[in-house]
Amino acid sequence: MSKEVHVAVAGSTGAVGEEMLRVLEKRNFPVGQLTLLASSRSVGKKQIFRGQEYTVQELGHDSFEGVDIALFSAGGSITKIYAPSAVKAGAVVVDNSSAYRMDPQTPLVIPEINAGDIAAHKGIIANPNCSTIIMLMAVYPIHQLNPVKSIIVSTYQAASGAGAAAMRELEDQARDVLDQKKIEPNIFPWQIAFNAFSHNSAMNQENGYNEEELKMVNETRKILHLDQIQVSPTCIRIGTFRAHAESIHLELTNPLAELDGYRKALSEFPGVTVIDDRATNRFPMPTESSGQDDVFVGRLRPGLDQSHSLELFCCGDQILKGAALNAVQIAEQLLD
Repeated sequence: MSKEVHVAVAGSTGAVGEEMLRVLEKRNFPVGQLTLLASSRSVGKKQIFRGQEYTVQELGHDSFEGVDIALFSAGGSITKIYAPSAVKAGAVVVDNSSAYRMDPQTPLVIPEINAGDIAAHKGIIANPNCSTIIMLMAVYPIHQLNPVKSIIVSTYQAASGAGAAAMRELEDQARDVLDQKKIEPNIFPWQIAFNAFSHNSAMNQENGYNEEELKMVNETRKILHLDQIQVSPTCIRIGTFRAHAESIHLELTNPLAELDGYRKALSEFPGVTVIDDRATNRFPMPTESSGQDDVFVGRLRPGLDQSHSLELFCCGDQILKGAALNAVQIAEQLLD
């Protein structure tokens, strides 16, 4: 990655946009020129990248002249409006929203799993949903050893999935609860501090699954190129700040082998750290995975049938591997 490129970050002042800048700097991405874009509310704000101050500009259709890679984290509706203009100007868009994830012409990519799909892009590459990324980072190394037929997953999702304002709401509510003040939810429909509730995305009234759950079903099938894999998710929001946790049950094609083989496959897989210490009851935790690039995986054990099923637990930073880091990794693949 020696060639310097012009990078634009659309939505640079949001939680994921700010993390994208940190990841670009940490990974020494060859940014030769940087353009920071946001809504009119953020125009004129200053952001620091590699010690240099940049001024945020208003996102518009003419914002992408000379841009090589445009990292979008501005929401699906904004992506739909401005991503085509970026592509028309010659940029490749890596989008963090759901706008193009299920578009047949748009690759949906976790670089450790299906980087080869990037070559088929038509100017836009989609970042999967954070819950899907974290789950598949834990599942794919096992799938390579013993093909997975079905996944039953329960998620415990941090406030960060709803943005920086949601994280502030959690912090404010925690203080209010401890001070015995009245709680008035704003970002979330219910109290988030010291609480858990069904994920706050829209509910499908017919089948009883919410949008977050359906994303995990459909995105998993697209990323793995397995239309028949069964995925049954239950997505829950909990009062943690930025790392999602997931409890996963896998039904495997072949009889379950020794657990050490699965642990070895996970520990050797890039982007995964195994924490599986039964003796001390130490397994992945949101507090330890927050701020970490890797997805932490542990609690490996046979299912109750002891033959074709495997249980595990994982945690991953929703803003990093679940969003900003994965997007930058896609951008790195574009330069290889």
